[in-house]
Amino acid sequence: MPPKAIFAAPGDHHTPPPPETRPLAAFRIEDTVSAPTASRNGVVSALRRHPPALIGVAILAGVTLLALLSPLLFPGDPLAITGEPFLWPFASLAHPLGTDSLGRDILAGVAHGARVSLRIGLSATALGLVLGVAAGALAGYKGGWTDAAISRLIEIFQTVPSFVLLVVLVAITQPSAGTLSAAIAIVTWPTVARLARAEFRSLREKDFVLAARSLGYSHTRIIIHEILPNALPPIVVTASVMVASAILMESALSFMGLGDPNVVSWGSMIGQGREYLRSAWYISALPGLAIMLTVLALNLIGDALNEALNPRKRGGRA
Repeated sequence: MPPKAIFAAPGDHHTPPPPETRPLAAFRIEDTVSAPTASRNGVVSALRRHPPALIGVAILAGVTLLALLSPLLFPGDPLAITGEPFLWPFASLAHPLGTDSLGRDILAGVAHGARVSLRIGLSATALGLVLGVAAGALAGYKGGWTDAAISRLIEIFQTVPSFVLLVVLVAITQPSAGTLSAAIAIVTWPTVARLARAEFRSLREKDFVLAARSLGYSHTRIIIHEILPNALPPIVVTASVMVASAILMESALSFMGLGDPNVVSWGSMIGQGREYLRSAWYISALPGLAIMLTVLALNLIGDALNEALNPRKRGGRA
Protein backbone atom coordinates (compact mmCIF):
# COMPACT_ATOMS: atom_id res chain seq x y z
CA MET A 1 0.00 0.00 0.00
CA PRO A 2 1.61 3.30 -0.98
CA PRO A 3 2.43 5.71 1.82
CA LYS A 4 0.09 8.58 2.39
CA ALA A 5 1.25 12.00 1.36
CA ILE A 6 1.31 14.57 4.10
CA PHE A 7 -0.17 17.91 3.13
CA ALA A 8 -0.21 21.11 5.09
CA ALA A 9 -3.60 22.32 6.24
CA PRO A 10 -5.07 25.02 4.01
CA GLY A 11 -5.35 27.43 6.90
CA ASP A 12 -1.85 26.84 8.21
CA HIS A 13 0.01 30.14 7.92
CA HIS A 14 3.03 29.08 9.97
CA THR A 15 4.82 27.28 7.13
CA PRO A 16 7.95 29.30 6.24
CA PRO A 17 8.22 30.42 2.66
CA PRO A 18 10.65 28.55 0.44
CA PRO A 19 14.18 29.98 0.41
CA GLU A 20 13.88 31.31 -3.11
CA THR A 21 11.03 33.64 -2.12
CA ARG A 22 13.00 35.35 0.61
CA PRO A 23 14.72 38.62 -0.28
CA LEU A 24 18.45 38.45 -0.89
CA ALA A 25 19.18 40.47 2.24
CA ALA A 26 17.53 37.78 4.36
CA PHE A 27 20.31 35.34 3.49
CA ARG A 28 23.34 35.15 5.67
CA ILE A 29 26.66 34.89 3.88
CA GLU A 30 27.44 31.83 5.97
CA ASP A 31 24.36 30.12 4.48
CA THR A 32 25.32 30.71 0.87
CA VAL A 33 27.33 28.30 -1.21
CA SER A 34 30.66 29.80 -2.23
CA ALA A 35 33.21 28.49 -4.70
CA PRO A 36 34.67 25.15 -3.63
CA THR A 37 37.73 25.35 -1.42
CA ALA A 38 39.72 22.37 -0.17
CA SER A 39 40.33 22.04 3.54
CA ARG A 40 43.67 21.37 5.10
CA ASN A 41 42.68 17.77 5.75
CA GLY A 42 41.85 17.36 2.07
CA VAL A 43 45.28 18.56 1.04
CA VAL A 44 47.00 16.26 3.53
CA SER A 45 44.93 13.26 2.42
CA ALA A 46 45.70 14.04 -1.22
CA LEU A 47 49.40 14.12 -0.43
CA ARG A 48 49.10 10.75 1.28
CA ARG A 49 47.35 9.29 -1.76
CA HIS A 50 50.04 10.68 -4.04
CA PRO A 51 53.33 8.83 -3.37
CA PRO A 52 55.37 11.05 -5.72
CA ALA A 53 54.22 14.05 -3.70
CA LEU A 54 55.58 12.47 -0.53
CA ILE A 55 58.90 12.04 -2.29
CA GLY A 56 58.75 15.70 -3.31
CA VAL A 57 58.01 16.80 0.24
CA ALA A 58 60.91 14.71 1.55
CA ILE A 59 63.34 16.14 -1.00
CA LEU A 60 62.21 19.73 -0.42
CA ALA A 61 62.39 19.26 3.34
CA GLY A 62 65.95 17.97 3.01
CA VAL A 63 67.01 20.88 0.81
CA THR A 64 65.37 23.37 3.16
CA LEU A 65 67.04 21.80 6.19
CA LEU A 66 70.40 21.90 4.44
CA ALA A 67 69.87 25.57 3.61
CA LEU A 68 68.91 26.45 7.17
CA LEU A 69 71.82 24.56 8.72
CA SER A 70 74.45 25.65 6.20
CA PRO A 71 75.90 28.40 8.44
CA LEU A 72 76.34 25.85 11.24
CA LEU A 73 77.54 22.94 9.13
CA PHE A 74 79.88 25.05 6.99
CA PRO A 75 80.84 28.22 8.88
CA GLY A 76 82.93 30.77 7.12
CA ASP A 77 83.01 31.91 3.54
CA PRO A 78 81.94 29.16 1.10
CA LEU A 79 84.06 30.90 -1.55
CA ALA A 80 87.23 30.46 0.49
CA ILE A 81 89.93 28.03 -0.65
CA THR A 82 90.00 25.10 1.78
CA GLY A 83 91.90 22.32 0.02
CA GLU A 84 93.64 21.10 -3.07
CA PRO A 85 91.96 21.76 -6.41
CA PHE A 86 90.16 19.05 -8.37
CA LEU A 87 89.60 16.64 -5.49
CA TRP A 88 87.04 14.10 -6.65
CA PRO A 89 84.00 13.21 -4.52
CA PHE A 90 84.69 10.82 -1.62
CA ALA A 91 88.42 11.16 -2.11
CA SER A 92 88.80 13.12 1.12
CA LEU A 93 86.83 13.06 4.37
CA ALA A 94 87.30 16.81 4.74
CA HIS A 95 85.67 17.35 1.34
CA PRO A 96 83.01 14.65 0.81
CA LEU A 97 81.91 16.04 -2.57
CA GLY A 98 85.37 17.15 -3.64
CA THR A 99 86.71 20.59 -4.52
CA ASP A 100 86.55 22.78 -7.60
CA SER A 101 89.31 24.21 -9.75
CA LEU A 102 90.37 26.64 -7.01
CA GLY A 103 90.15 24.24 -4.10
CA ARG A 104 86.78 25.41 -2.75
CA ASP A 105 84.59 22.84 -1.03
CA ILE A 106 81.71 21.79 -3.29
CA LEU A 107 79.48 20.54 -0.48
CA ALA A 108 79.75 23.88 1.29
CA GLY A 109 78.92 25.63 -1.97
CA VAL A 110 75.87 23.41 -2.57
CA ALA A 111 74.62 24.01 0.99
CA HIS A 112 75.04 27.79 0.87
CA GLY A 113 73.75 27.82 -2.71
CA ALA A 114 70.54 26.17 -1.50
CA ARG A 115 70.12 29.04 0.94
CA VAL A 116 70.52 31.63 -1.81
CA SER A 117 68.35 29.85 -4.38
CA LEU A 118 65.48 29.19 -1.99
CA ARG A 119 65.55 32.73 -0.62
CA ILE A 120 65.43 34.27 -4.08
CA GLY A 121 62.83 31.78 -5.30
CA LEU A 122 60.50 32.37 -2.36
CA SER A 123 60.91 36.14 -2.23
CA ALA A 124 60.44 36.53 -6.00
CA THR A 125 57.35 34.33 -5.90
CA ALA A 126 55.88 36.23 -2.95
CA LEU A 127 56.40 39.58 -4.66
CA GLY A 128 55.05 38.26 -7.96
CA LEU A 129 51.97 36.88 -6.20
CA VAL A 130 51.27 40.19 -4.48
CA LEU A 131 51.56 42.15 -7.72
CA GLY A 132 49.67 39.61 -9.82
CA VAL A 133 46.83 38.98 -7.38
CA ALA A 134 46.34 42.70 -6.73
CA ALA A 135 46.21 43.53 -10.44
CA GLY A 136 44.08 40.51 -11.36
CA ALA A 137 41.65 41.07 -8.48
CA LEU A 138 41.17 44.72 -9.40
CA ALA A 139 40.64 43.90 -13.08
CA GLY A 140 38.32 40.96 -12.50
CA TYR A 141 36.20 42.63 -9.83
CA LYS A 142 35.87 46.11 -11.28
CA GLY A 143 35.59 45.25 -14.97
CA GLY A 144 35.02 48.01 -17.50
CA TRP A 145 37.87 50.33 -18.39
CA THR A 146 39.88 49.16 -15.37
CA ASP A 147 39.80 45.60 -16.66
CA ALA A 148 40.67 46.75 -20.17
CA ALA A 149 43.64 48.86 -19.04
CA ILE A 150 45.12 46.14 -16.82
CA SER A 151 44.56 43.51 -19.50
CA ARG A 152 46.44 45.61 -22.06
CA LEU A 153 49.30 46.06 -19.58
CA ILE A 154 49.47 42.30 -19.02
CA GLU A 155 49.52 41.69 -22.76
CA ILE A 156 52.39 44.17 -23.19
CA PHE A 157 54.49 42.28 -20.65
CA GLN A 158 53.64 38.93 -22.19
CA THR A 159 54.58 39.99 -25.71
CA VAL A 160 58.19 40.53 -24.57
CA PRO A 161 60.24 37.31 -24.14
CA SER A 162 60.41 36.85 -20.39
CA PHE A 163 64.04 35.82 -20.11
CA VAL A 164 65.19 38.61 -22.42
CA LEU A 165 63.34 41.12 -20.26
CA LEU A 166 64.86 39.53 -17.17
CA VAL A 167 68.39 39.85 -18.54
CA VAL A 168 67.79 43.50 -19.44
CA LEU A 169 66.42 44.32 -16.00
CA VAL A 170 69.33 42.67 -14.21
CA ALA A 171 71.93 44.16 -16.56
CA ILE A 172 70.86 47.74 -15.85
CA THR A 173 70.88 47.27 -12.08
CA GLN A 174 73.46 46.19 -9.53
CA PRO A 175 73.23 42.39 -9.23
CA SER A 176 72.12 41.36 -5.75
CA ALA A 177 69.60 39.03 -4.16
CA GLY A 178 67.08 41.86 -3.88
CA THR A 179 67.37 43.04 -7.47
CA LEU A 180 67.23 39.47 -8.76
CA SER A 181 64.05 38.82 -6.77
CA ALA A 182 62.44 42.05 -7.99
CA ALA A 183 63.38 41.38 -11.61
CA ILE A 184 62.00 37.83 -11.52
CA ALA A 185 58.79 39.10 -9.90
CA ILE A 186 58.35 41.71 -12.64
CA VAL A 187 58.69 38.97 -15.25
CA THR A 188 56.34 36.47 -13.58
CA TRP A 189 53.48 38.60 -12.23
CA PRO A 190 51.43 38.67 -15.50
CA THR A 191 50.77 34.93 -15.28
CA VAL A 192 49.29 35.29 -11.80
CA ALA A 193 47.35 38.38 -12.84
CA ARG A 194 45.62 36.57 -15.71
CA LEU A 195 44.70 33.67 -13.43
CA ALA A 196 43.42 35.93 -10.64
CA ARG A 197 41.44 38.02 -13.12
CA ALA A 198 39.69 34.94 -14.50
CA GLU A 199 38.85 33.67 -11.00
CA PHE A 200 37.49 37.01 -9.82
CA ARG A 201 35.41 37.46 -12.97
CA SER A 202 33.78 34.07 -12.41
CA LEU A 203 33.16 34.64 -8.69
CA ARG A 204 32.01 38.26 -8.57
CA GLU A 205 28.41 37.37 -9.52
CA LYS A 206 28.06 34.41 -7.16
CA ASP A 207 25.34 34.40 -4.51
CA PHE A 208 27.69 34.98 -1.58
CA VAL A 209 29.12 38.09 -3.27
CA LEU A 210 25.63 39.44 -4.02
CA ALA A 211 24.68 38.81 -0.40
CA ALA A 212 27.76 40.67 0.80
CA ARG A 213 26.87 43.63 -1.38
CA SER A 214 23.28 43.66 -0.14
CA LEU A 215 24.58 43.78 3.43
CA GLY A 216 26.60 46.88 2.64
CA TYR A 217 30.08 45.35 2.72
CA SER A 218 32.80 47.53 1.23
CA HIS A 219 34.52 46.53 -2.01
CA THR A 220 37.77 45.95 -0.16
CA ARG A 221 36.11 43.60 2.32
CA ILE A 222 34.35 41.69 -0.44
CA ILE A 223 37.59 41.27 -2.40
CA ILE A 224 39.76 40.23 0.54
CA HIS A 225 37.37 38.31 2.77
CA GLU A 226 34.80 36.90 0.36
CA ILE A 227 36.26 36.35 -3.12
CA LEU A 228 39.99 35.92 -2.47
CA PRO A 229 39.70 32.82 -0.21
CA ASN A 230 37.64 31.11 -2.92
CA ALA A 231 40.09 32.10 -5.66
CA LEU A 232 43.17 30.86 -3.81
CA PRO A 233 43.30 27.14 -4.80
CA PRO A 234 44.54 27.63 -8.41
CA ILE A 235 46.81 30.46 -7.24
CA VAL A 236 48.42 28.19 -4.64
CA VAL A 237 49.09 25.56 -7.29
CA THR A 238 50.62 28.20 -9.56
CA ALA A 239 52.81 29.46 -6.71
CA SER A 240 54.60 26.12 -6.40
CA VAL A 241 55.45 26.23 -10.10
CA MET A 242 56.56 29.86 -9.78
CA VAL A 243 59.08 28.98 -7.08
CA ALA A 244 60.61 26.33 -9.34
CA SER A 245 60.69 28.77 -12.27
CA ALA A 246 62.30 31.46 -10.12
CA ILE A 247 65.05 29.06 -9.03
CA LEU A 248 65.71 28.15 -12.66
CA MET A 249 65.80 31.81 -13.69
CA GLU A 250 68.22 32.71 -10.91
CA SER A 251 70.44 29.77 -11.81
CA ALA A 252 70.44 30.78 -15.47
CA LEU A 253 71.40 34.36 -14.61
CA SER A 254 74.18 33.21 -12.30
CA PHE A 255 75.42 30.81 -14.96
CA MET A 256 75.72 33.76 -17.35
CA GLY A 257 77.61 35.80 -14.75
CA LEU A 258 74.68 38.11 -13.99
CA GLY A 259 74.13 36.91 -10.45
CA ASP A 260 75.37 38.33 -7.17
CA PRO A 261 79.18 37.94 -7.25
CA ASN A 262 79.41 38.09 -3.45
CA VAL A 263 77.45 34.89 -2.80
CA VAL A 264 77.68 31.34 -4.08
CA SER A 265 74.74 29.93 -5.99
CA TRP A 266 74.05 26.74 -7.86
CA GLY A 267 74.06 28.53 -11.20
CA SER A 268 77.42 30.19 -10.60
CA MET A 269 78.94 26.85 -9.58
CA ILE A 270 77.74 25.28 -12.82
CA GLY A 271 79.12 28.22 -14.81
CA GLN A 272 82.52 28.03 -13.14
CA GLY A 273 82.79 24.31 -13.83
CA ARG A 274 81.71 24.32 -17.47
CA GLU A 275 85.33 24.68 -18.61
CA TYR A 276 86.21 21.38 -16.93
CA LEU A 277 83.33 19.20 -18.06
CA ARG A 278 85.63 16.62 -19.64
CA SER A 279 88.20 16.37 -16.85
CA ALA A 280 86.10 17.23 -13.75
CA TRP A 281 82.45 16.96 -14.69
CA TYR A 282 81.34 16.65 -11.07
CA ILE A 283 81.99 20.37 -10.45
CA SER A 284 78.99 21.25 -12.61
CA ALA A 285 77.03 18.02 -12.20
CA LEU A 286 76.57 18.21 -8.42
CA PRO A 287 74.98 21.67 -8.24
CA GLY A 288 73.02 20.77 -11.37
CA LEU A 289 71.71 17.71 -9.57
CA ALA A 290 70.66 19.95 -6.65
CA ILE A 291 68.70 22.18 -9.03
CA MET A 292 67.07 19.21 -10.70
CA LEU A 293 65.97 17.63 -7.41
CA THR A 294 64.60 20.88 -6.02
CA VAL A 295 62.62 21.73 -9.16
CA LEU A 296 61.38 18.13 -9.39
CA ALA A 297 60.21 18.23 -5.76
CA LEU A 298 58.31 21.48 -6.32
CA ASN A 299 56.62 20.12 -9.44
CA LEU A 300 55.61 16.91 -7.67
CA ILE A 301 54.11 18.93 -4.84
CA GLY A 302 52.35 21.17 -7.37
CA ASP A 303 50.77 18.15 -9.07
CA ALA A 304 49.46 16.88 -5.74
CA LEU A 305 48.10 20.31 -4.82
CA ASN A 306 46.36 20.51 -8.18
CA GLU A 307 44.76 17.14 -7.55
CA ALA A 308 43.65 18.19 -4.07
CA LEU A 309 42.42 21.70 -4.89
CA ASN A 310 41.01 21.19 -8.39
CA PRO A 311 37.22 20.78 -7.97
CA ARG A 312 36.89 18.84 -11.23
CA LYS A 313 39.42 16.22 -10.15
CA ARG A 314 37.93 16.03 -6.67
CA GLY A 315 34.50 15.59 -8.19
CA GLY A 316 35.83 12.83 -10.44
CA ARG A 317 37.21 10.93 -7.49
CA ALA A 318 33.91 11.23 -5.68
